[in-house]
Amino acid sequence: MLAAALDGAKLSRFQQQMLGALNGAALALMTSIGHRAGLFDVMSRMRPATSREIASEAGLDERYVREWLGALVTSGVVEYAPAGATYALPREHAALLTRASRPDNMAATCQWIPVLGSVEDRILECFERGGGVPYSAYARFHAVMAEESDQTVVAALVESIVPLAAGLPEALARGIDVLDVGCGSGRAVNQLAAAYPTSRFTGYDISGEGIEAARAEARERGLANVRFVVRDAAALGHAQDFDCVTAFDAIHDQARPDRVLRGIADALRPDGVFLLQDIGGTSHVEADIANPLGPFLYTISCLHCMTVSLEAGGMGLGAMWGSERAQRMLSEAGFGRVDVRRLPHDALNLYFIARK
Repeated sequence: MLAAALDGAKLSRFQQQMLGALNGAALALMTSIGHRAGLFDVMSRMRPATSREIASEAGLDERYVREWLGALVTSGVVEYAPAGATYALPREHAALLTRASRPDNMAATCQWIPVLGSVEDRILECFERGGGVPYSAYARFHAVMAEESDQTVVAALVESIVPLAAGLPEALARGIDVLDVGCGSGRAVNQLAAAYPTSRFTGYDISGEGIEAARAEARERGLANVRFVVRDAAALGHAQDFDCVTAFDAIHDQARPDRVLRGIADALRPDGVFLLQDIGGTSHVEADIANPLGPFLYTISCLHCMTVSLEAGGMGLGAMWGSERAQRMLSEAGFGRVDVRRLPHDALNLYFIARK
């Protein structure tokens, strides 16, 4: 009776969609492995080669490389020539899969799939009892986040992102006080400190692991104008101490983003500017259907951003809190002027330039 009521064409389309999802998920896992093992970088420099030659060039075990290549060939990423049993990575594919292709390297982003999958059991427990999963449960989170930040933020920071705030490049060149909230491993603030040596930079993050990585990079780069402190973003405790505050992909997963935003407003001097980068949702799921990365972003939100906030007893905004809610919360925090911008290279994020 039920089968007779089904729309056969709709059923077939959905079946094909789910088959594509299975193959896509498998490809994402293998792409992550290829990135971490350096296989895409190696193959991009080679002529068509056998699995043994590729494994030797990469310093890897041939049997594993051969099976990995099988997944990449059957998914259409790598080309295979049976006559010589050789494999080749087309230049057009390498342009989206190698470290040299930053900021267009999609292989680095594929690392989020195994990172998120590692907490599936704990997330399922949250579905049953509520609560959340702590940051500490996510293996390699800071390493993957730092690499993602390199691509979406750091690579474009000085040339494209900072100029979004009128007058900010000139002020940084003269010398001002800057705070980066939720600095993670410090890639962005270290980049700013290197580009603007006359300005003074501070990075706060609740993660000791992230702060240690940030300090290590600052020492390696010989940066004397930046300091990093372990501090809860909801308890900044500053009163007009900074000319500029930045937050890169760090507000939506705070336990109390409302308090963080109020603290940022308090920390700014009267003519200061808050430069906020966050995920480009709309605050309306029906509108987010049009977002080509919608499923990916809601998955990241459910399996990380929302749950880490809930685990801390927070609001659980999630990554897709969206532009409308972000602007409303900025206004409630004391920002009277908010400009929302996009950048051509970055389809993932929105940039908010907020002033009191």
